[in-house]
Amino acid sequence: MAARKSATPNRGLKVADQIQRDLTELIARELKDPRVGMVTIQAVEVTPDYAHAKVFFSLLTGDPEETSAALNQAAGFLRNGLFKRLHIHTVPTLHFTFDRTTERAADMNALIAQAVASRSKNPE
Repeated sequence: MAARKSATPNRGLKVADQIQRDLTELIARELKDPRVGMVTIQAVEVTPDYAHAKVFFSLLTGDPEETSAALNQAAGFLRNGLFKRLHIHTVPTLHFTFDRTTERAADMNALIAQAVASRSKNPE
């Protein structure tokens, strides 16, 4: 039997983008946990059945483990806020993960700068 096509193409991506926008606003305005500092939601991945959403975040300042624990503890509160904003049948369970992409990018830039500096010192 052929796989059933969704009525709206890329619906999962649209839902993930809306969750990202709404979570950004909910965390900034309604979450009062002092352990959650300046959080940026980098991406949201939603499972095809909309049961779970993996939320990737980064921090400007603070401890990633402590913030991750605080966000995962507040996941029920945030899910309830999403339920009030989203108009979908199933609001996913939220799982927060610290995104180390920006750290890795900074490390790579430092390595490249170091390689360029050492190459300019030793012309061959």
